[in-house]
Amino acid sequence: MSFGEHVIQLNDAREMPLLGLGVYKATDDAELKQAIGDAVSFGYHLIDTASFYKNEEGIGKALKTLSIPREDLFITTKIWNTAQRIGDIEDSFHRSLERLGLDYVDLYLIHWPVPGCFCDTWKAMEKLQAQGKIKSIGVSNFSIQDLETLMASTDIIPAVNQVEFHPLFNHPKLLAYCKEHHIAVQAYAPLARGAYLNSPLMMEIGKRHEKTPAQIGLRWLLQQGISVIPKSVHKDRIEENSQLFDFTLTEEEMAAITAMDIQQRVAGIPEDMIPYIVK
Repeated sequence: MSFGEHVIQLNDAREMPLLGLGVYKATDDAELKQAIGDAVSFGYHLIDTASFYKNEEGIGKALKTLSIPREDLFITTKIWNTAQRIGDIEDSFHRSLERLGLDYVDLYLIHWPVPGCFCDTWKAMEKLQAQGKIKSIGVSNFSIQDLETLMASTDIIPAVNQVEFHPLFNHPKLLAYCKEHHIAVQAYAPLARGAYLNSPLMMEIGKRHEKTPAQIGLRWLLQQGISVIPKSVHKDRIEENSQLFDFTLTEEEMAAITAMDIQQRVAGIPEDMIPYIVK
């Protein structure tokens, strides 16, 4: 296993790359093949998908065309709410695995904390992990309360909590809680779908470092120990998003970016989860 030097240590003694490629809404096979090929050429090792994205099969096809060894890739997918509600965890996972054309996934996440279901989902995921079909298990979109509920029912602490996190939507309490319990935080929608890219502050800080506002926002996350999975299918953006490790933001710059927080969520919440998600 070789993910390079830019990794985060997980609580199960495995490593996860700090930078990954998000592929939400990318469903064209040719586009996926190109994007994943470009990402690997720019040093990405992590590809993040989900059964809900309806592109696992296309990703599987793209993975077959790569010359990189399987053990040098980190593949994440997630279980959807419907499967949780009907208790279809193992079969749903095996369908994902088949679509991806893999023998195992590196990280399997509970996509949303479906009330009354996620603790049972976790137990089923623990069994799959014990069988070697999943290397690490984790969660997504979990609040502190959700994490506490889950951890009261298990001895296996989630390796990762993947949440929306960017300069306009901070989670200092959640981040502190996860660090205290050795749960790695991974940011989806880290570029806020472009919402802060025209910010005068981000442009000014970018000028100082000869970097783009997107690179500044991603670096702000990395310096907090947060893994990032910016989504793109454009070669120039994929390359730009990879150039994060040759500069450091000052404490003052970090604090100024943190102060941009207005609790602006840019990613949608599934209708069935809206009543349960803490604002």
